[in-house]
Amino acid sequence: MPVGQLKKAPRASLRAWRRRDFLTGLGSATALTLAPGFLTGCASVTTARRSTRRKPIAIIATSVRKHSHAQHFIDRFLEGYGWQGQWYHPSTYLVSLYVDQFPEGDLAEERSKRFNVPIYKTIEEALTRGGSKLAVDGVLIIGEHGNYPKNEIGQTLYPRYKWFKQVVELFEKNGRSVPVFNDKHLSTSWREAYEMVEDSKRLKFPFMAGSSLPVTWRIPSIDIPLNTPMVESVCIGYGAVDSYDFHGLETAQCMSERRSGGEIGVRSVHAMRGTGMWDALEQQESTAKLFLAALTRSHTVRPPAGFTIARPSIAWARKASSDAVGYFIEHNDGFRTSVFLCNGLVQDFTYAGMKRGGEIISCQMHLPMPLQIATTADFFNPLVNHIEHMIMDNQVPYPVERTLLTTGMTAFAVRSLAEGGPIETPGMKVEYQPAAAPTYWRL
Repeated sequence: MPVGQLKKAPRASLRAWRRRDFLTGLGSATALTLAPGFLTGCASVTTARRSTRRKPIAIIATSVRKHSHAQHFIDRFLEGYGWQGQWYHPSTYLVSLYVDQFPEGDLAEERSKRFNVPIYKTIEEALTRGGSKLAVDGVLIIGEHGNYPKNEIGQTLYPRYKWFKQVVELFEKNGRSVPVFNDKHLSTSWREAYEMVEDSKRLKFPFMAGSSLPVTWRIPSIDIPLNTPMVESVCIGYGAVDSYDFHGLETAQCMSERRSGGEIGVRSVHAMRGTGMWDALEQQESTAKLFLAALTRSHTVRPPAGFTIARPSIAWARKASSDAVGYFIEHNDGFRTSVFLCNGLVQDFTYAGMKRGGEIISCQMHLPMPLQIATTADFFNPLVNHIEHMIMDNQVPYPVERTLLTTGMTAFAVRSLAEGGPIETPGMKVEYQPAAAPTYWRL
């Protein structure tokens, strides 16, 4: 189905997601907006006033093995990391762990013994350090990797929402809350993701979530000036659905949210695969132009056979990645976002956005994998640095509403792909303004 027919969604598809995902009363008239004072001083974290007291944190993780997300976070809070030309140790310190699974190659027990950080049997014990009261000043939920079931449309059912609710329950019991970070998307369900953000606003604790892509290096080092008149964004990446697609959506959203008027939410999502996707892309002149612009920023693009370099074209991109997946998203203000997972064509993430009048802004979000599996994965460094500052300063560097939207985009795109048609999303009327200062790694 051509992208231009997004609004003509099959009624069965619309009923399916409405029944499963939306809260009673969440319709096109409901908007999630930032409460006054919720984003206290969303400015450059390097200039915020710092607490002088070191603060203890707890990490709740699915599993800890080499190259898992949990390992990357745990090791940085225990060992430190390279930052601005020196070895840097965070002002926070890891005092407790909860680990759900211990697969072959587990690293959690070794880290626990070597750094004298206990692994508790429950989340409540990890947050109270075996006592009766909340005994940490920050919580990280790392629900990525491990052996977890999938639902009928292929989403991995990581326990992020379940764990978050246990954390909130403990906050309520103690009458005190602390900053929380949730790695990657909030949940597989829009309803659950919305509830998580509402909980953080109700209890007034800083809540940060998302991917490392918005805060890693950019090549070239650019940001879109606030209130730039933009009409469309494209991200090209690689990887699996309900996994790396989220990284692509976060890449596009961290740029497009800076457009005139800020973000006001998403109207519809249409995911397509293979021939149908490529045909739809070719019918969208501006999207195809942005696709090729983003492709020129790639350091891993695969040229046609017999060439070491060639002018990019949709024809040879289609040939190199015939089963590519594309997400075509329409925002409430008419802005368009498209994300493409082009396995076989690229192994990095690149962005291109179009200003009103046709000027294109483009860059690569530098993720130095997977050509040689990195042992350090330094793109986690700025994310850890932002988490530390959130906990020490009790304020978030950028709105969690970004990740609420990208969570919804991911969830509805996976369902659209499974059901074979576009999905209208009137409940995703999420309005927010981005951070004024750049938050990506510039030094």
